[in-house]
Amino acid sequence: MSLHSLPTVYSAPPTGPEAEFMTTYLDALTLVERLHRLLLDVIKDEFERVGVLEINAVQALLLFNIGDNEVTAGELKSRGYYQGSNVSYNLKKLVDMGYMHHQRCEIDRRSVRVRLTEKGRAVRDVVSDLFMGHATGLQDKGVLDMNGLDEIATALRRVERYWTDQIRYIY
Repeated sequence: MSLHSLPTVYSAPPTGPEAEFMTTYLDALTLVERLHRLLLDVIKDEFERVGVLEINAVQALLLFNIGDNEVTAGELKSRGYYQGSNVSYNLKKLVDMGYMHHQRCEIDRRSVRVRLTEKGRAVRDVVSDLFMGHATGLQDKGVLDMNGLDEIATALRRVERYWTDQIRYIY
């Protein structure tokens, strides 16, 4: 079905509390997107500071999320870390640059399992130290405490569950 074949039915724009909720919801969506881009910029800046220029922030975050696990690209996607062909491309680049080992699965020869090399673990440690510094700084400067962080995480999980349900049950 193309967009041109969709029926042209417009609902009345929200008013009152509904309009206020819609405005705040859109602001929250913009903030989530902006925070993600900013996180990647912060990681990029840290790697420039320590002189690691051959990998990008997405690849560094991928190494951090793999950690000490041995995984397939499909597992990374199913855990919700990454979407699309981007994962396979970045995993291949990281293997080629020596940040990851790869090995074909014995059972399913189409599947490749990956794990970090020593070089990959060093990158993971840089990201881990960066995040530890952020966590400490947020608390020390009074930006966020455990209760505030827990409320944010709980709200974001509820939105994630709602969106996941939309994908699974409506479309």
